[in-house]
Amino acid sequence: MARSTKEEALETRGRILDAAAEVFHQHGVARTTLADVASAADVTRGAIYWHFKNKSDLFDAMCERVRLPMEAMIERTADENAHDPLNQFRNRCLFTLQEATLNPESRKIFEIVLHKCELVDPEDPIYIRQHECFLQGRTDIERLLRFAIAKGQLPRELDPILAAVMVQGLLFGILNNWTFSPQSFDLAENVSKVVDNCIHMFKTSPFMLKSSEA
Repeated sequence: MARSTKEEALETRGRILDAAAEVFHQHGVARTTLADVASAADVTRGAIYWHFKNKSDLFDAMCERVRLPMEAMIERTADENAHDPLNQFRNRCLFTLQEATLNPESRKIFEIVLHKCELVDPEDPIYIRQHECFLQGRTDIERLLRFAIAKGQLPRELDPILAAVMVQGLLFGILNNWTFSPQSFDLAENVSKVVDNCIHMFKTSPFMLKSSEA
């Protein structure tokens, strides 16, 4: 029995997204045209425009493939009534780093976002999307940390805003360095140490506490 038109459309869309990831990864986002993607996917440019408004829309959909599982995890864990929010925070950090080391598709997207995407125009939809995700990510981390503070799992005077900045900087920095030169250190072997050291810092460092004047 022939496949339905809907199934064929979904297959075509998936092939376009796979091709986009490959071409963006090889040549960078700025240097890639929709014609390049169409050629790699073995479809017409019309097929590209049937599924995506423009290159920014295509880039957004490509990133969604990685972002959505992470967002779903955040929704499950960012619960103020959770019994163990600190462990949920730990699991989220582990998941993010392990996605890069264990999931080839996620790793490719991370490499594109971190090293193959020129963010030079603040009006560019790709720039706007990345900025919004950056800010939302920090807000989500801060919320999880506040839940852990409320449960007594982290010091009452821990500065959750500074802590969220530190977490985001740590995860971004680790991923940036490792995807740039994965042979330089074994991230998979040290994922737990990286995350647990971060939590230990929050529990013990006096420099992570709110100032007496706050």
